[in-house]
Amino acid sequence: MSRIILSFVLFFVLETQAQVTREDYARADSVMKLSDLVYNQVSNVNWIDSTPILWYVTKTRNGVEYTFADAQKKTKKSAFDTERLAEAINKLLDKKETKQSLRLGDLKPGTRKNSLQFSYDNAFWTFNTRDYTLQKDSVIKPQKRRGYWGGSFDELGNDPVPSPDSVWTAFIKNYNVYVKDKDGKTHRLSYDGSPGEYYSSYFFWSPDSKKLAVNKVRKNEPREIFFVESAPDSQLQPELHKRNYLKPGDALPIKHPSLFDVENLKQIPLDSKAFEFQYSLSNPKWNKVGSAFTFEYNQRGHQVYQVVNVDAETGRTQVIIEETSKTFIDYSGKRYRYDLEDSNEIIWASERDGWNHLYLFDSNTGKLKKQITKGEWVVRDVLHVDKKNETIYFYGSGKNDDEDPYFKHCYKIHFDGSGLLDLTPEKMEHDVTFSKNFDYFTDTYSTVEIPPVTVLRNAEDGQVVLELEKADIDDLKEKGWIAPEPFVAKGRDGKTDIWGNIYRPTNFDKNKSYPVIEYIYAGPQGSFVQKSFRPVSYTFSGLAELGFIIVQMDGMGTSNRSKAFHDVCWKNLKDAGFPDRILWMKAAAKKYKYMDIARVGIFGGSAGGQNALAGLLFYPEFYKAGAASCGCHDNRMDKMWWNEQWMGYPVGPQYEECSNVVNAKNLQGRLLLIVGEVDDNVDPASTMQVADALIKAKKDFELVVLPGVNHTLGGEYGEQKRRDFFIQNLLNKKTPDWNTVPK
Repeated sequence: MSRIILSFVLFFVLETQAQVTREDYARADSVMKLSDLVYNQVSNVNWIDSTPILWYVTKTRNGVEYTFADAQKKTKKSAFDTERLAEAINKLLDKKETKQSLRLGDLKPGTRKNSLQFSYDNAFWTFNTRDYTLQKDSVIKPQKRRGYWGGSFDELGNDPVPSPDSVWTAFIKNYNVYVKDKDGKTHRLSYDGSPGEYYSSYFFWSPDSKKLAVNKVRKNEPREIFFVESAPDSQLQPELHKRNYLKPGDALPIKHPSLFDVENLKQIPLDSKAFEFQYSLSNPKWNKVGSAFTFEYNQRGHQVYQVVNVDAETGRTQVIIEETSKTFIDYSGKRYRYDLEDSNEIIWASERDGWNHLYLFDSNTGKLKKQITKGEWVVRDVLHVDKKNETIYFYGSGKNDDEDPYFKHCYKIHFDGSGLLDLTPEKMEHDVTFSKNFDYFTDTYSTVEIPPVTVLRNAEDGQVVLELEKADIDDLKEKGWIAPEPFVAKGRDGKTDIWGNIYRPTNFDKNKSYPVIEYIYAGPQGSFVQKSFRPVSYTFSGLAELGFIIVQMDGMGTSNRSKAFHDVCWKNLKDAGFPDRILWMKAAAKKYKYMDIARVGIFGGSAGGQNALAGLLFYPEFYKAGAASCGCHDNRMDKMWWNEQWMGYPVGPQYEECSNVVNAKNLQGRLLLIVGEVDDNVDPASTMQVADALIKAKKDFELVVLPGVNHTLGGEYGEQKRRDFFIQNLLNKKTPDWNTVPK
């Protein structure tokens, strides 16, 4: 017995003294180059105007190739000699392009014979396909930078709006509605606008120019967050930043739909009291003949969502579609509406039967005419509505019992629910791109294990018109690449399948014992496990190479399954599917003895950062070390729209129960916190409040603040710190001394 104990002690000492070197880190980084060994994979599919012709890009063993394909003629051909064009560009523009590096956009036949047009280097060009001479056609105007996502909307900032017949112009003056006629005479239509409750300058004219609809807005008290950029590039002194940033429970602007009879220069009373308890109220949308307009009302708390019809003569309101839920209505991820104006119908998405499906409503009466799709599967996204042939093209998943329920397939179905057809029958993940007239589409299908195939299909029946490319991964396999393994285990109810992937290092040895690290993102807005072919991931692959097995799965509370599966998150974000995740890992470890679930780590960013710390706080018996980046650790501190969607309104005790700040005192495992100091997605104060609570509880943890960095998993430096953290705490090995200058 003493010899066994001594051997164990010596083994432990040797293990703790083992050194992971800079060279090991460099080798881990080098695994990213494996993606260069995938050839003939189609990227950048583009249909040319309304033709049956498309072009796409592939990386071959000989360099990048551009290919034209004609769906009608069932042919494909090389667009040009890439090497020759690169040489012409280099000579004219003093560039250093090669056959491997040249990237063009907007490729199409030129207006002249034997010419092609493309975009490159912020300009449009034409080149002669015979002698490869180049001509600059025009300069591309730089795109405006997208504004801050949470920026306030200026309801008074719109220009005057002319009527469809150009007789009238509507505008705001002193917070009230005015119109000017074609003779230049001004007429006042409202008298109750004020600085605190004003009419919006975003007007909506009826098609016949006789009526005018607009929202009257009672403004709210804004909230701003502040943060200091400690080391800005532009100056020596720190810089103070602020952002508009509403948080759960804050007051919102209240909108009242308003209606004006311009022909008779009067306001038509409209009773909107029933819609005042609002999270949002949309702008008016007129029907084709101008007899009515609709608006959409999202009740605060997201448990009632209505489409409301307003009669243009009387101002009478009528709810024509109503969604209600005891939990939440996923307005931000599953709302879909398409108005069929000629037949006075609306195609509408709803989870009212427990699965996300399409319904057909009468837009005049609100009568449900037909449930278009049905069954224990979900509509993921509507791609096109063909009004002429009364057909809907859409992505759906979960219909086939013998495959991954998250695999997206492209379907078509008639408005009356007949003729459902899977246009992409292969049991894989599908990514389609339709031609402009929806006669044909490209379909790229793959799994995490099987490389992609890209084909051209007929949109009528899904038949393959032409095989475009099949990816070649022979070199990848020769380098020891190990495909991620899809793994399935039962969830907490003992019935529901939980799907995820297992990622192993390229030097994997089944006779070794590996710590397990879960990458987590349990945001209820989607599902997140990889489904299509991607040979390496910066998030997973480098870390795995250092001696870990990485896992990821979608537990209950995430989206794209049944409503009941999704509802687990309701007022309970701390759950994060952990009971399912832990069972999944235990099942995997039972099958694969080299997975050591006595050494389990967890990491994630944003909602995943919240989840990573929650794993340590609420399941300390399972998770031993966690790295949490930019986490929304207290849902009262994070953005309103995301958190009220899942945690509910008003801000009740459930927010505190789920707070990592409130529960920080329960920390038992090892913790690394990473935050960017100028994060305007998740208030960085959320991470600092966790740190404050941990300090007050005399807990040990690591904190990395990244100067000048926005919302991030950590970037290059954060990745280094995360690797060091898991190597030290799960492998018990020394990490490189980064402060020693290498020889």
